Amino acid sequence: MSSVPVPPRPATASTHPHQGDPVFDLHLGGKMQIAPTAPLVDDADLALAYTPGVALVCQAIAADPSMTQHYTWVPNTVAVVSDGTAVLGLGDIGPAAAMPVMEGKAVLFKQFGGVDAIPICLDTTDTEEIIATVARLAPSFGGINLEDISAPRCFEIEDRLKEMLDIPVFHDDQHGTAVVALAALKNSLRLTGREPGTTRVVISGAGAAGVAVAKILLEAGITDLAVTDRKGVLHSSRTDLTPVKKALAEMTADKTGRTGTLGEVLDGADVYIGVSGGTVPEEDVARMAPDSIIFGLANPMPEVHPDVARRYARIVATGRSDFPNQINNVLAFPGIFRGALDVHATSITEGMKLAAANALADLVGDDLSETQVIPSPFDPRVPGAVSSAVAEAARRDGVARR
Repeated sequence: MSSVPVPPRPATASTHPHQGDPVFDLHLGGKMQIAPTAPLVDDADLALAYTPGVALVCQAIAADPSMTQHYTWVPNTVAVVSDGTAVLGLGDIGPAAAMPVMEGKAVLFKQFGGVDAIPICLDTTDTEEIIATVARLAPSFGGINLEDISAPRCFEIEDRLKEMLDIPVFHDDQHGTAVVALAALKNSLRLTGREPGTTRVVISGAGAAGVAVAKILLEAGITDLAVTDRKGVLHSSRTDLTPVKKALAEMTADKTGRTGTLGEVLDGADVYIGVSGGTVPEEDVARMAPDSIIFGLANPMPEVHPDVARRYARIVATGRSDFPNQINNVLAFPGIFRGALDVHATSITEGMKLAAANALADLVGDDLSETQVIPSPFDPRVPGAVSSAVAEAARRDGVARR
């Protein structure tokens, strides 16, 4: 039997509304496709890959479901799940408009972690429906990456799915940002001669990323930490706090007694981390401590533009690729899932996140400078260093199954 050629993807129109724009041209037809790993060139191949051969594999899995880990793609496949309510800096744009971002995330998983990922955009914003849908999809995947789900729903969705499922569940907007920010901060503290226990940190933004960054900094030894929202510092005497914000206030400003506006709490602060959008007035930035550290992570416009930040800060980082020190989640999530999947982890622990941050920080090594406190996403050492550290931490934390 002669070789059967693989059919091409469905033809797309030769012209499209934004033809000639390189961004739209690249996205024409989407950014990914499914490719077979089994040869299908003759009757013998077909008999092995499909009927009758596949029936033997199905029966083996029915008798012992753990065989899924050997004879399907499940253990190397992650669902990238969104409801489109908090997409990039675009906000609530809905599931259809979120798909290009989820496709992009899946491509990054494959390119930087060797992890297969399937984008899934859900046409619901109901917390219960999202939880139920993901739980029902879970047997088809080795992990769940939640993406661009607005706060505070994202916290409950992640927490409850983590309780229900025995595979890693990871909201990247929270934890990917937190891991990379901690790695960059560790090196920034080293460069400026600071210690975590005596460093004053201010975080603006108490959404998904702000909460996760605050928690991982506390785990890493930062003790003087204030988190602000539009109404100022989170502290328990405020009566407008959600349960998540109240819990965060108890862990942060309640212990230091700090209150007031963002501008007031920045006075004398060593570190500013922005995950909120908006603009911090230059006069507030100017009142920070000497040799300060400023991470303005909002995209596309950082809370403190690097040109302004550099007038006062020794180290400046953004979420953008056109300035030094890009705090980019792609440094974290592919390697974190690679390491978790490699050991069939049941969850992603705080220890695994800290290990990922330490591995990233350590990669900079002797190249540490004001313009290089974090590795490049294209540093080929990143995926292996992060995945190895995460796998080791999973074994240490008792969540590895092999």
